[in-house]
Amino acid sequence: MGAETLYAAGLVAYDGTDYHGFQFQVGVPTVQGTLESALAAFTDPVGRVAAAGRTDAGVHANGQVIAVRARWRHDVVELQQAWNAHLPPSICVRRLQEVPDSFHPRFSAQWRTYRYRLVQPIGEPETGMPNRAPLTDRFSWFVPKRLDLDAMNEATAYLVGEHDFATFGQPTQGESTVRALSEACWQLDDCAVPALDVYPGCKLVFTVTANGFLRQMMRTLTATLVEVGVGKRQPREVNWLLDQRDRSLAAPPAPASGLTLERVQYPGGQGFVV
Repeated sequence: MGAETLYAAGLVAYDGTDYHGFQFQVGVPTVQGTLESALAAFTDPVGRVAAAGRTDAGVHANGQVIAVRARWRHDVVELQQAWNAHLPPSICVRRLQEVPDSFHPRFSAQWRTYRYRLVQPIGEPETGMPNRAPLTDRFSWFVPKRLDLDAMNEATAYLVGEHDFATFGQPTQGESTVRALSEACWQLDDCAVPALDVYPGCKLVFTVTANGFLRQMMRTLTATLVEVGVGKRQPREVNWLLDQRDRSLAAPPAPASGLTLERVQYPGGQGFVV
């Protein structure tokens, strides 16, 4: 009995630190290229691995959704096991299931949720505090200043709803820079003082759910709101920035290390696939 073509979608997590983004590029390591090479090592893929979002270099994922067609003699569970066996520790297929031909991880998606994590000092910053934290820098941004969380959330409130976000990013395709945000907020994640030391500090998480994101939009929003948090900008200035549609007025993007694609939702409210 010959192998049948299986169409499956998967939930993928990866540490993006050592990858030049998700999308395949010649001569450099990418998440897509690594997934495809691992798959080709034990079966016959039909076409490329598609994804819900083309994360940038250094960006992580906990809930990236991918889809692929492959000629396979066994069930989808064994395909997932074989795939993971050929992947490096930095990438894991968390779930895999068959899906209808009409499904596409990107074009079928309704909402995407990203989270940006940063770390700030507990208490008043010490004189000469370094601007890096080796134990957290791989997955967060260490900001060696105290941030005004209330001011940051006041500014963030202007972002919810449908707006033109041209000030904060560039379109991934086409020309439209209008996006709809259903959720945007800053929260304290873990500010418990460690038993022996206060380093690296207090964790803050910026969560945004939108129907789509412009290129570098999440990182630019984060950096601009941090400027609000340190008093460089007033909260109401974020509303003014939206109206200007001028990328040069926003802060440079925050480091990629703090950003993670957490969840992709599809019609029906499902966090994975239909």
